[in-house]
Amino acid sequence: MSSDPALKTQSSLWLDRLKRHVKRAKHTVLNGLEPANLERLRPQLHYQAGVLAGFALLAALLLGLADLSTRSVIQTRLEEDLKASLEQVVPAAWYDNDLLSDVLTVPSADANIGAAETLVYLAKKQGQVNAVSFKFVAPDGYGGPISLVMGIDRNGEILGVRVIAHAETPGLGDKIEVSKSQWVLSFNGKSLDNLSIEQWAVKKDGGVFDQFAGATITPRKVVQAIKRGLAFYQAHREQLLGESAAVVN
Repeated sequence: MSSDPALKTQSSLWLDRLKRHVKRAKHTVLNGLEPANLERLRPQLHYQAGVLAGFALLAALLLGLADLSTRSVIQTRLEEDLKASLEQVVPAAWYDNDLLSDVLTVPSADANIGAAETLVYLAKKQGQVNAVSFKFVAPDGYGGPISLVMGIDRNGEILGVRVIAHAETPGLGDKIEVSKSQWVLSFNGKSLDNLSIEQWAVKKDGGVFDQFAGATITPRKVVQAIKRGLAFYQAHREQLLGESAAVVN
């Protein structure tokens, strides 16, 4: 195949010009890095700004690389923690599906459980919803918000409740943790049907649930939040158990 001599000449000219530009740029950089030139440039503002920008760029690149390398690991750990929490409040015998993928997003702005929308995990056995679980918040604990997860069966009875995050006083309010006391297990089997509205309170307020010596606020707020969680389930029970419950992937 023949080639156009004029085209070859033009390409050669462009290549030579590019080489000259690269050579000049290399010379400029190397000349600028000479100790004498560095000493002259160091006091100048644009030099200091350039050095600072260089370090900032390097730090940003390193942070970006670290984020990319750890993001998947962090996500995996979060999913493992969530799955472990769900398994504590919904016994394995109640479902044969993947709780983390079989979910519904339900509006909850009016429920006062800590979010405008709540992700509800559907526990199914042979395709039928036997129970649900979801995370919610008691926003007004003594030390701040108290995050919980709860499992509820089809009839609205509690299968289990666990506290997953809080800032309550150690030795007092932290008895809401199952590792510190059995108090949170007292909700198992309770529902809005087998307890009256008045009974959904700590004993100091006329209810059936124990309070802690020196820390009444913490259990009081947890009881109130769990009651609101049950009311949220009751309000959306038909949607959560019905055939229209779509799986979100």
